[in-house]
Order: sequence, then C-alpha cells, then structure tokens
Amino acid sequence: MPENKVFGIGFHKTGTTTLASALRLLGYDIAGPFGVHDADIAETALPRALETAATCDGAQDNPWPILYADLDAAFPGSKFVLTVRDPDRWLRSVVNHFGGKTTPMREWIYGRGDPVGNEDLYRERYESHNDAVRTHFASRPDDLLVLSIADGEGWDELCGFLGVPVPDVPFPHANAQRERSLLRVLRRRGRRAFRRG
Repeated sequence: MPENKVFGIGFHKTGTTTLASALRLLGYDIAGPFGVHDADIAETALPRALETAATCDGAQDNPWPILYADLDAAFPGSKFVLTVRDPDRWLRSVVNHFGGKTTPMREWIYGRGDPVGNEDLYRERYESHNDAVRTHFASRPDDLLVLSIADGEGWDELCGFLGVPVPDVPFPHANAQRERSLLRVLRRRGRRAFRRG
C-alpha cells in the first residue's frame, strides 16, 4: 500500500482520467467521480468522500477537487495533484463535452449546470479554483504538484513528486474525445458498408 494518499484535484477535462490511469499503474487504488446526478450533492459530497477516501489510496475527478481543503485536513500527509490545462482549450473541451446538458454537480460547482451561455462563469470558476489551490499549498510546495498533461508532462513529474521509480511503460493518455471521434467514423463507415451490401 502506498505511503501517502494522492488526490487529483484538477477540474474535469484537465487529464483526470489519464492521472487516474497513471496512479493505478503505480499501484494506487484510486476512487473516481461520484454524485453527478445527486440533487443533494452539496450536502452529501463531503461525508461520502471522507468515507470513500478512508478505504482507498486516493481519488480524482468530481467532486474531489471541490473538497481539497477538507481532504487535506482529514488525511494529513496526503499528496495533491492539480491537473491544469490552457483555460481556452479547457473551456472549449467543457462546452463540447457537456454543452446543452445540465447536472446537479455542475450546478453546485459553477452555479449553472450548462456551460453553454455561461462560458465566462465557467472560466472564472476554473481559474479561481486553480488559484485557491495554489494559495492553500503555497507554504507546503512538497504537498502539491501542478501537472499539465496536455503539455506533455507525465511520469518524470508525477514519479518525482511521489518519490517512486518511473515505470517501464508509456505514460497513459486517456483521450475520450479522440476515441468518440474514431467511433463516429467507424459507425459511419459501417452504415455505408451496410447500405452498399
């Protein structure tokens, strides 16, 4: 079992799934997102997160980023990874992925559940979260890693931060948008082949 818990506290669409895959390859038992459609998420997130975190090596994705200060207090000695991405690219990805749909989770985090028409609000919340995390850990730089997976950062930064050897496998890259695009192409080709047949 790893010596310290590790929490991914970057907002969605910043490489959170990739981070989880990397941590699992390093031997961490990582919990994922929960409560996306929970209408009471503002009240249930913290108790559920604390209960879950007590039984695993760490966690990532929503609602974990919102709870970083509580997790820091509840699990002293933990390590925190703030995954970041260029704000313009992040916002485009969020709008492309979530636009037109709303959830209680995003309502709680941003004040509006749908990013379309609320782009300025989403960007402001994203940037204020990243600033608040950096401020929280300003006097404890060894407890926070700011990681830009989108800019090519990976094993060297993550393993150096955690004090573990770099594994002899490529750094994972979970790109759901690329996979969805490929599936769309394959489906179109399949429909064309079916029509011709």
